[in-house]
Amino acid sequence: MFSQGHAGANAYARVGIETSVMGASPHRLIVLLYQGARQAIAQSRLHLQQGNVAERGMAISKAIRIIESGLQASLNLEVGGEIAERLNALYDYMARRLLQANINQSEAMLVEVDRLLATLEEAWIGIAPEIARMAAQPAAESLR
Repeated sequence: MFSQGHAGANAYARVGIETSVMGASPHRLIVLLYQGARQAIAQSRLHLQQGNVAERGMAISKAIRIIESGLQASLNLEVGGEIAERLNALYDYMARRLLQANINQSEAMLVEVDRLLATLEEAWIGIAPEIARMAAQPAAESLR
């Protein structure tokens, strides 16, 4: 009986996530990726504390996938210049640290990566007004 309720809650969460993603701007999608990676790290910390080795590994793997296949893959190294190159190197570093955290069972390494992601997420959220202004500018120019 308990698992059925869990299944319903999980299905509801998936629908909520899918709805968020489907209607999200590219800027919002990056925020969702940061949040997803941080949530996976939080889950891995909990599993580390509880001694759940398999679940810890799955949560860390999820965080690594989000960083590599989401955040890092979204970089345009040809257009992004030095900022994109530095972010690329930082994402590489984070993925390696997460792998080391899993191998060494290190909560400190998990916290380190979470803090890096939090800093990037905060900066990304901080540029939202500029992104909105830039998005509105072509629309305003087309009305002229």
